[in-house]
Amino acid sequence: MPNVQFEDVGTSPSIANFSIRGLGINSSIPAIDPTVGYFVDGIYYGINSGVVVDNFDLEAIEVLRGPQGVLFGRNVTGGAVVVRTTTPTDEFRFNGRVGVETGLRWVASGVISGPLTEQISAKLAVYHSDDDGWFTNRFDNSSHGANQVTIIRPAIALRPNDNLEFLLRLEYGETDGDGPSGQNHVNGSGVGGLFQRGTFDFAIDEPGFARADWRQAIFETNIGVDFGNGTITNVLGWRDYDGQSLGDIDATPGFLFHAPSSLAQNQWSNELRYAGTFGNVDVTTGLFYFDQTIEYVERRNLLGGALITAGGGTIDHSTWGVFANFDIHASERLTFSIGGRYSVEDKDARIQSLLPGTPCVVGQGCTVVAGNPGAFIDSDSWSSFAPRVGVQFRYDDVSQLYASWSQGYRSGGYNFRNTSPNPAITPGPFDQERIDSFEVGLKTDLANGNIRLNIAAFHNSINDMQREINESDPMAGVVQIIRNTADATIQGFEVEGRFFLGENTLLTAQVGYLDGSYDSVIFDLNGDGVINAADLALDIPRLAPWTYGVGLYHDVPLNLFGGTLLTGSVSYNYRDANAYTDSNLGFFDSVGIWDAGLSLSFNEGRHILALYGKNLSNEVTYGNDTQLPATLGPFPLGGTFSPLNRGRVVGLEFRVRN
Repeated sequence: MPNVQFEDVGTSPSIANFSIRGLGINSSIPAIDPTVGYFVDGIYYGINSGVVVDNFDLEAIEVLRGPQGVLFGRNVTGGAVVVRTTTPTDEFRFNGRVGVETGLRWVASGVISGPLTEQISAKLAVYHSDDDGWFTNRFDNSSHGANQVTIIRPAIALRPNDNLEFLLRLEYGETDGDGPSGQNHVNGSGVGGLFQRGTFDFAIDEPGFARADWRQAIFETNIGVDFGNGTITNVLGWRDYDGQSLGDIDATPGFLFHAPSSLAQNQWSNELRYAGTFGNVDVTTGLFYFDQTIEYVERRNLLGGALITAGGGTIDHSTWGVFANFDIHASERLTFSIGGRYSVEDKDARIQSLLPGTPCVVGQGCTVVAGNPGAFIDSDSWSSFAPRVGVQFRYDDVSQLYASWSQGYRSGGYNFRNTSPNPAITPGPFDQERIDSFEVGLKTDLANGNIRLNIAAFHNSINDMQREINESDPMAGVVQIIRNTADATIQGFEVEGRFFLGENTLLTAQVGYLDGSYDSVIFDLNGDGVINAADLALDIPRLAPWTYGVGLYHDVPLNLFGGTLLTGSVSYNYRDANAYTDSNLGFFDSVGIWDAGLSLSFNEGRHILALYGKNLSNEVTYGNDTQLPATLGPFPLGGTFSPLNRGRVVGLEFRVRN
């Protein structure tokens, strides 16, 4: 998709650093609220950890670009990712998959679904993968990157009649694997670097670990009502997440900067909404409540353990909102939309800054006592109203023009990882971020449906932009400060097309362009001690000017085994170089990825044998590009902490369904 980056930060597996249209985050700090919200079966994930995990058992994934504040609330200034797992079916269904790919990585999954009675149906989905590790650690030539994932999803649906449905979804998951495969290459200042950038070489004395487990339950009720011929829906959700990790942050064979951490999060949410139609007006309205507690502890073992700093704390967070949206059909061709959401949010923070001698122990909580160095106890609240107005004009049966204006808000908050030696830099609070977005577009089918085009242009104004400023420090190793830093403007366009080149051939193409710049700056982004034109001229992190791609898919029907289909695919996707750190010293190289696949479907599609290749050109990409100081205490360091993503992967899998 154009102008979209879905990435794992790499510091610890599963932590999303998603970006849409140049709005993204750059950190693994669990207190940071996203710019791209992640929703599974109607519940919002309150932290970025536990997002980037293996997916299976999916009914649909939607990516909504641009602010989605009316229907999805806060922390969706860039957009939203909406994931739906499958629901229990009224007929027996089975889907199974086994596969192997280079790594060596084994995968197996199965989904069985069907009726228990005339009114009750159930589903059980199970997934397991076992990865031996794609990388080689040059420190001892051992395999690195091992990871095991297990996910179990039972669900049950009760449908007493056509107007009533109760649906309970449960999930348990766990992961266990190595820490980050961190490469140390020359940093943006030209200092240090053990290996050449753009290679898969790295050497670390601490392989680290990353473990997590989670449990969640979602109870959804749907009631059909005569009022407006509508539906009342209630989604009650609970999720509990626990994770521990250890990473070699100096990314060298020496013991200079190792960081264990632990995270525990528990959340509850409930959304009650109504959707119906009154004459020529479609109405969606509802109430939302969300509550979570996040506990985080981090320790930094520096200089072989001679210097230990620890910190973290607890944040209690609650928010509620009321929303309504109206689609007014002025005619068969013309529709006006108007909506808004009012939200109130409260956060109570108890945070210990990462300082020597603080009473934080990984795995045993973090006690914050007033009077201790760095102790910080505070609370704050924010309110907002996010409106949206839009118009759609269908000038024929398969084409529409649209235009909209919307506002979105990203939550204010606190910084768990306060490591700045400057006493004026506290854990917070930082204020909420606001975005005003204008968008116009065209969606159309041409040539009797053989061509489908989506075209969009947008202009976004961001006020009080939140940034996770990432700076090297000779005593702390890395300092991360969260502040409102600037006002900025991001504008661009997207074009997506599907072209049917005959009955059995499909060509897809997409291109996106972003132009972003700061309008004003109120924080020293480049760390030179002053706020001036040099800060104003910096690139906005995670804003890649150009993204584009093409894909070709071709089917060859074969008269074998009662209906056989051979399908080939090849695709290429490119992304421009873009900044990682606000100082622009850390950055991501431009990258072009080739993927290809060949599958044989037989027995009327009930069995599929597939061979595939990902990143066939073996491009090197990174989760982040953190800048390390030239010295850590009295010892030379330099270079970067740049966790590697896997390169070329070739796999074979067999799928079966009834």
